[in-house]
Order: sequence, then structure tokens, then C-alpha cells
Amino acid sequence: MTRKPAKPKPNSEQQASSAYILPALDETFLLGDSMRGVRFQLEYAKAEELQRKWAVRSTIVVFGSARSAPEPGEDSHRWYAAARKFAQIAAKEGGSLLANQHPRDNVIATGGGPGIMEAANRGAADVGAPSIGYNIILEHEQEPNAYSTPDLTFLFHYFAMRKMHFAMRANALVVFPGGFGTLDELFELLTLRQTGKAPPIPVVLFDKAFWTKVINFDALVEYGTIAPQDLDLFAFADTPEDAWRILVDEGVMELRHTGEATAEQKDPDAEPSSLPEDN
Repeated sequence: MTRKPAKPKPNSEQQASSAYILPALDETFLLGDSMRGVRFQLEYAKAEELQRKWAVRSTIVVFGSARSAPEPGEDSHRWYAAARKFAQIAAKEGGSLLANQHPRDNVIATGGGPGIMEAANRGAADVGAPSIGYNIILEHEQEPNAYSTPDLTFLFHYFAMRKMHFAMRANALVVFPGGFGTLDELFELLTLRQTGKAPPIPVVLFDKAFWTKVINFDALVEYGTIAPQDLDLFAFADTPEDAWRILVDEGVMELRHTGEATAEQKDPDAEPSSLPEDN
């Protein structure tokens, strides 16, 4: 008597198991605690790859309040208009319009949101130049403004990785009046400069009256919490033209003219300007 072959046991449970999903396609796994380091790497690599594709060699970082509006008003409207005008000048004169085989220098880079960020991205768009928006997921939903270059508009989860991208290519920093976020970003970059963790770059604070009222820099020297020479890490400007002149006087165009690369661009394994911490 011929025995019938045994019916194979179904493997549907194995195939349906989350363990059987390819790791690269398993969202639950990728968003787990053990993959935090991988997520850091992904946030670094994606923005890095696209910026290299666009030949972005250096940037001018513009910080400022997300609450500044283009509608006529007192200080808010004035700051928005000035940030837009500054970005027009910097984008047109700084080298971000170069393409093909030429690297782009002094590309406007912002946090990608509204207010001063929108104004700076808008100014670059006014003259046909690309600009970067480093946006971030916040508790209150924040969308990218409509003026940053789509291929250069990034979304981050980690503040630390976002700050690292801000610092890596920064050729200059221009800070318009703002709140906690602006102050945080300003002092992050000033600390990197003060401690020698970032190369010398010009830092301009726009609207001297605002900054000297909000922060008593001289008192920090008086109480010995910073050195007198630390006040030389930044300068004040009250017009977009003055801000650009200060940057030029302090060498913002030298990278483009000499063809020199930053330490990180010469050596990809060099220590980054800003080290990520856990968030």
C-alpha cells in the first residue's frame, strides 16, 4: 500500500512575524532604542549626500525669530525686510549662483521655518539662488516655508544633528533678533568658536539696540565669566549692506577665491565642528 506524502506544515506564522521583516523595511525596529545610532547616521547622511549633489561647499547661516512677519509693523516687519534684503545681497554676491563644475559658496542656510527663516530663504529665491532649510519636528507642527530649495529642504528629529549640519559648512553667521531658539543657536556657535572647536568665521548680530538691551555682554566681562577678547567673536550691524560688508571684510569671500576647503572637506574623517548628543 502506497503511503500518501505528509502535508507540509504551514509557515504562515513565521512569514507573518515581525522578526521576518527585512530590517531596512521594518519601521518599528528602525524606530526602536537600539537603532538610535543608525538614525543619527541617516539624518547625517541624507542631508550630506544632497548638499554634495548640489555642490554646496559653504553656507551663510541666518538665524532669527520665527514670529517675524512680512506684514507692515514696527520691529517685526523691519527685521523681516532686512533679512530678505541681506539674503538677496549675499546670494547674488557670495557665490551660491555658481553651478556645473564650480562649488557653491555662501549658500543661505536657515532653519527652514517661518519668520526670519522664511525671509532669508525668500531673499535667495528672489535672485534665483538655491538656499537650504534645516527643518525639525516640533511638538507644535512646523512646516517648511515655501522659499527654500525643495531638494535642499530637510527634516530632522535630532536637534544635535541639525546643529551639526548648521556648523559643518558655515562660512559666516548672521543672527537677527529672536527668542530662546535663536539664543540657543547663537551661543552654540559662539561656544564652538570660543573653544576652538570650529574654524574662525564672522558672526554678525543684526540690530545692535536689540542685542545690547537683551544681553549685557559687557557685564559678562565685568563678572569674569568671559574674557574681554571674547567680545571680538562677533560684530553688530544695523543694515543689510553693513552686515554683508562686515562679512566681506572678515574674509567670507576668501574660500571661494582661493579654492581652499575646510578641514572636514579635506579630511572626511576629521572631527566634526559640532558633536551630536542624545536627544
